[in-house]
Amino acid sequence: MEYLKINLEEINANIERACARAGRSRDEVTLIGVTKTIDEPAINASIQYGVTDIAENKVQEITRKYDNIHKGVKWHLIGHLQTNKVKYIIDKVDLIHSLDSFKLAEEIDKRAAQHGKVMEVLIQINVVDEESKFGIPRSEVMSLLEEVSKLQHIKVAGLMNIAPFYDDPEMARRDFKVMKQLFDTLKDTTFDNVEMKYLSMGMTGDYEVAVEEGANLLRVGTGIYGARDYSK
Repeated sequence: MEYLKINLEEINANIERACARAGRSRDEVTLIGVTKTIDEPAINASIQYGVTDIAENKVQEITRKYDNIHKGVKWHLIGHLQTNKVKYIIDKVDLIHSLDSFKLAEEIDKRAAQHGKVMEVLIQINVVDEESKFGIPRSEVMSLLEEVSKLQHIKVAGLMNIAPFYDDPEMARRDFKVMKQLFDTLKDTTFDNVEMKYLSMGMTGDYEVAVEEGANLLRVGTGIYGARDYSK
């Protein structure tokens, strides 16, 4: 699977250059391999080539693949999470990117307590208020943080955004700037169980712009693993 090595070398070089343009250190940015529809041998090969974090959109994909993936990798759940599915992944994932309601936060807190852990989550922000996108409006962030801060087994560790698809990645820059401004503003909050560490934004088509605008978690799938086979 030499193509994985070649793809990763190119992506890492692009990240390095984007960091240099932004005056950032490459060490600040984590590349997450999005493994939706990708089989376990390719995932494991990418881990051997240096991928330390992998992400899935669906709970059932995590539960199906989990035991066959090399240990030591960090797991991310980046897709919409239903409350009735939390129990299946709470002991498997390291970071949930898609918190979008207090009801979901309560369920994560409850299930994390059962496993004696504190679950780190990101609040998903719908920057452009697209009806087709999950996430909450910026105007609701503070009230959600206040509610979540009262829970004991969940910690808000940052923000996540899925930008609309643009033919020109430069079109996503405005959305990323808005996210970074919100992220920086929330760093000054003093809620319990809230620490703005991670800004998750940028995918295959726009990750370089995301780096330039302050992202430190990049979710790249097609760029690493190739075009998706959605028949799987």
